[in-house]
Amino acid sequence: MTDFSKRSLAATLALRELFPETPLQRNEHLSQRYDAEIWLKREDLTPVRSYKIRGAFTAMRKVLDQTPDRRSFVCASAGNHAQGVAFACRHFGVQGTIFMPVTTPQQKIDKTRAFGGENVRIVLTGDYFDQTLAAAQSFCSEQGAHFLSPFDDADVILGQSSVGVEMLEQLGRAPDLVILPVGGGGLASGVTAYLRETAPTTDYRFVEPLGGASLMAALRAGEPSKLPRVNSFVDGAAVARLGDRTFAHLNWIDTSNVLLAPEDRICVTMLEMLNVEGIVLEPAGALSVDVLPELAEEIRGKVVVCVTSGGNFDFERLPEVKERAQRYSGVKKYFILRMPQRPGALREFLGMLGPDDDIARFEYLKKSARNFGSVLIGIETRRPENFRDLFAKLDDAAFAYRDITNDEVLSEFLI
Repeated sequence: MTDFSKRSLAATLALRELFPETPLQRNEHLSQRYDAEIWLKREDLTPVRSYKIRGAFTAMRKVLDQTPDRRSFVCASAGNHAQGVAFACRHFGVQGTIFMPVTTPQQKIDKTRAFGGENVRIVLTGDYFDQTLAAAQSFCSEQGAHFLSPFDDADVILGQSSVGVEMLEQLGRAPDLVILPVGGGGLASGVTAYLRETAPTTDYRFVEPLGGASLMAALRAGEPSKLPRVNSFVDGAAVARLGDRTFAHLNWIDTSNVLLAPEDRICVTMLEMLNVEGIVLEPAGALSVDVLPELAEEIRGKVVVCVTSGGNFDFERLPEVKERAQRYSGVKKYFILRMPQRPGALREFLGMLGPDDDIARFEYLKKSARNFGSVLIGIETRRPENFRDLFAKLDDAAFAYRDITNDEVLSEFLI
């Protein structure tokens, strides 16, 4: 057993001060669908509903072991890392200053404050995370506080390796495949560092949001490379640049084993897990389950572990998740229709709708000086094929229309 493996076991044991091991659950629904043994490592069931508490606690414990008089810690986070740091601050009785973007949802701010109590102070600054991070690091320099990185820290990586330790002990054998979500790379670094030593036959797949593929960018460039743009929807994994330390752990990965998950498809997975299994996952927490359809052929008959990394989901976002899921599934579309400005035109259009079609949005303003007016229409239906029938009727009636469902610019401003 190597030094890292020994330290991983010790870190896992130390975590029992805070919470018991998270469950490793065989999921019957997914197992039957893919004709495989699908297990979920439920990191959404830690006290802060994500694995981040592991790295935060381990890093803080290490610092306090070396410098017991240290009383001040700082982090920058929009969610899960902040809650893990807050929980650890309260446990150790130290003071934490947590920098969060001004745009952070109030629910996450309130939960961070609840976990930390009087041991944390929350500073809201910056519209974007990079601005928040700069403010936190500047504060550290001025105050002599210790900065707790969300992922690019050796002790944070060590703490996250405890997910692999528990997984192997609970399963009792090496899984054939482990599917890991990737943001900054801390979880993937820790789990693979441990399992590659203790379960050498296990294979891996790594999942990133399509709009935040920092691992893929780093592997292609041969070093961490900052993405020019990041889609923030999968906020727990939307990281512009992989960490230097995490890349050192992950540079062996072949790009063919990195899968990119479209943000709208993740919404479909979130709704399925909620409606079918009663499991609440945040977007990043659903990443590992989301790619199972892509792997259906190769996982048949195998033992697969998906790490559901977090469940901090604000239900105020549920309408947005449902909307995106419907659009991705093809059962909801938006289009602009040129409506003839004559009596009976609207009735004619409504007669084209099928029994499963429902108007979800309709915006029209009659302009008396024109022969046609533009109508913004949103329609929901039961089956994607129903739109083929509707559009055929529109074509036959010479109604001009434009499908804007997947037009990013128009969708952003009109939908």
